[in-house]
Amino acid sequence: MNLFSEEKQHFKLPNAELIYIPNLFSMHECKTYFKTIKSETKWQHDDITVFGKTYKQPRLTALFGHTDQPYRYSNITMHPHPFTPTLLTIKNKAEHCSNHIFNTLLINLYRDGNDSNGWHADNEKELGKNPLIASVTFGESRTFHFKHKFIKEERHKLNLENGSLLIMKGEMQHYWLHQIPKTKKQVNERLNLTFRTIN
Repeated sequence: MNLFSEEKQHFKLPNAELIYIPNLFSMHECKTYFKTIKSETKWQHDDITVFGKTYKQPRLTALFGHTDQPYRYSNITMHPHPFTPTLLTIKNKAEHCSNHIFNTLLINLYRDGNDSNGWHADNEKELGKNPLIASVTFGESRTFHFKHKFIKEERHKLNLENGSLLIMKGEMQHYWLHQIPKTKKQVNERLNLTFRTIN
């Protein structure tokens, strides 16, 4: 099922709620923010171990936060940098749309179609019960896949466009998995900003 639409969409699914706003940022904002964030960010390229094998993550990452509290996932520990003025501006807009306050931001840079993010849930204990995640895309659009852990028929995909905001809420991180798969298509760089609250 393809849930993509040109307008703001509100999806209530089993154990999950999503809000998708495809054109939250103007094309001028997208171009400016992409260039600024990419150049200002100190990118990490961490090793990740899966099934006993260690390799470089298929993307670059960076963490920002209001505190010094680290964020851990997949045996990786990240320490936050202070928010930049540009990131604070984007955060304020995401907070206004989601009616939620965030204190942490994880940025992923997908350099081409070989960069990806495998099936996972943002269910780390630091995020608390039923965390709300706000995901902003700048640059190339990529397809976001998500599936229910127990209901096989509940498999969906959503094209995350340049300048869009996706809000994941409810029980989604406990009952659903999501991914950005690799693609053989020729695609340009994509920045994904995922705002979250670490308790």
